Amino acid sequence: MPNKIIARTFILAAISVAVWLIYRTLRQYTFDEIVRSMLQIPVGHLLAGIGFVFLSYFCLTLFDTLAVRYVGQKLPYRQVALASFTSLSIGHNVGVAALSSGAVRYRFYSRWGLSVEQVAKIIIFCGVTVGLGLMTLAGLCCLIMPESAARIIGLSEGGARLLGIACLAGSLGYVVMAGFLRGSLRLFRWKFEMPPQQIAAGQIVVGTANFLCVSACLHQLVLAFGDAGFFETATAYVGANLTALVSHVPGGIGVLEATIAFLLGQSASIGALIAFRAIYFFLPLPLGLILLSIAEVRHWDNAKSLESKAKS
Repeated sequence: MPNKIIARTFILAAISVAVWLIYRTLRQYTFDEIVRSMLQIPVGHLLAGIGFVFLSYFCLTLFDTLAVRYVGQKLPYRQVALASFTSLSIGHNVGVAALSSGAVRYRFYSRWGLSVEQVAKIIIFCGVTVGLGLMTLAGLCCLIMPESAARIIGLSEGGARLLGIACLAGSLGYVVMAGFLRGSLRLFRWKFEMPPQQIAAGQIVVGTANFLCVSACLHQLVLAFGDAGFFETATAYVGANLTALVSHVPGGIGVLEATIAFLLGQSASIGALIAFRAIYFFLPLPLGLILLSIAEVRHWDNAKSLESKAKS
C-alpha cells in the first residue's frame, strides 16, 4: 500500500509540474499574441520547424548513446532514447539542466545497472558535448557571419574571425587530445578520462548537428516575420543560448528574447519566439512527463511482481 500511494503521488506531482511549467512558460504572452503569432506562420514553415525539433531531439539521444559507450556499457537504443528524451524535455524547461535532467537520467540508468559514478560521467559527457557543439557552431558563425558575431561580443569583424578560428581550433584540439592522451586528465582536483578519438569526433558531429537543427527550427519561424539568413539566425541563437546557459534561466526565458530582438528585430523576437517556445519547449514537455510517469508505474509494478514471486 505505501508503494502504491507513492506511485500515485508521483504521477500527480508529475502532472502538476507539467501544468505549472506550461503556465510559467506561456504566462508572459497573451492568448491573442500566441494565436496571432501561430497563425502568421505558413503551415509549411511550421511543419518544417517541428521536423527540425524532432531532428534535434534525435541528435540529443545520440549524446547519451555516445556517453553510454564512453562509460563502457551497452544498452539498447530504445532505452537510451527514452532516458535522453524524458530527461531533456523536462530539463530544458526546469533549468539548471545538469541537475534537473541529471536526476531523471539517474532514475533510468541506475535501474539498468549503471553505477552512480557511471551516471555522473554520462551527465558530464553530455554537458561537454553541448559545449563542443556550441563552440563549433560559434566558430562557424564567426567565420561565416563575422559582422553579426561582432555585434554580440563587441569585437571588430577581424576579432570575430580570430575568435571563430580559436573556437574551431579548440574543437579540433579536443579530438587530437583524445587520440594522444591516455588515462585520466587531471584539472585541479578533478579527473576526466578522455574518450576514444572516434567518440570524441562523434561528440563534435552530433553536438554541432543538434544546434544546427535548433537554429534551423528558429530560422523557419523567423522567415514568417522577416528575411534573416540562416547563419544570421544561428549566430543570434548561439549567442542567446550561451547567455541563457550562464544565467541558468529556465528555458532561457527573457534572455533568448532579448538577444534575438537585438540581432533580428523586435518583430522576429515576439512572433517567432512564441512559436519557437511552443514547439521546442512546450510540445515535448507533456510527452516527457507522461513517459516518466509510465516508466515509474511500470517500475513499481515490476518491483511488486518480483516481491510477490520472492514471497511465493
